[in-house]
Amino acid sequence: MNRTDRLVAMVMHLQGRRVVRAEDMAAHFEVSVRTIYRDIAALGEAGVPIAGEAGVGYSLVRSYHLPPVMLTADEAAALVVGAEMVRQFSDASLCEPMDAALDKLRAVLPRDRQEHVERLARQTVVIGRPTLANHDPSAQPWLLAVQRAVAQRRVLRLNYRGRERAETLRDVEPLGVVCHGGTWHLVAWCRLRTDVRHFRVDRIRELEMLPEQFPARPEFSLARHLEESAAKATLLPVRVWFATAVEERARRESCATLVSERAVNGGTEFTFTTWSLEWLARWLLSFGPDAEALAPEALREQVRTEAGAALARYVERVAIAS
Repeated sequence: MNRTDRLVAMVMHLQGRRVVRAEDMAAHFEVSVRTIYRDIAALGEAGVPIAGEAGVGYSLVRSYHLPPVMLTADEAAALVVGAEMVRQFSDASLCEPMDAALDKLRAVLPRDRQEHVERLARQTVVIGRPTLANHDPSAQPWLLAVQRAVAQRRVLRLNYRGRERAETLRDVEPLGVVCHGGTWHLVAWCRLRTDVRHFRVDRIRELEMLPEQFPARPEFSLARHLEESAAKATLLPVRVWFATAVEERARRESCATLVSERAVNGGTEFTFTTWSLEWLARWLLSFGPDAEALAPEALREQVRTEAGAALARYVERVAIAS
């Protein structure tokens, strides 16, 4: 962030709070306290009425407010995606205020940014609640670039690592983004496979947005595509034990309906279906000793494999440290 942007951000930061210490602002903007002192002095010279009291902090004079700040296309898009997650993960009491807030957002955006936001809103779907195992924003650094490409209909060049860990270079036409159980997927026309494919965003190793803009595909519907994909998917029946203490969490986070079979060993055995033994194994491991894969044997083996890989990483780190 350059100094001009930081000065504007500092005024907004002060405007949203009663009193702010210099040390807190330094930590927030990742600069030194001395830099904050210089910036506060510069704002005062520019006519921004900032009051300061030693040992207390800084505050804006009550009557001072910045004029409305125009959002960038990326900032507006982030709010739209956040709204989709509010609709999925919260109760109905928040949906109406969120819709009203988005209407106000659209009203103040320039026409080109309105179109950017509308395209992204139509091509974004959130399914299922995120699990603790998947909630790692740092593991998905390409989401903003992917969303931008969807809204602008720009071709993406991906260095992508598939399930078999092999990396391939692909040019794709991004058609939508889907958050499933906390993991983001790019739905795109793959020019290598000449078909629509799903790419996990956290498996993208490198990404480049090309200058080429591909033509719109009015015949493509993301919602219809997801329905057709779900109908074709091979769902595998599984049986899992959960301790009583975590049953509520398991029901809340599961993308499938858990059917109770019998109470045993301080918990309950459940049957349900899954589309991925790999995903299910990692989810079960997030429960620690409060969950156990019972059947099929392939699921138990997958849990052993994932647990072994995690253990190996810790053993390696201990060996390096010693």
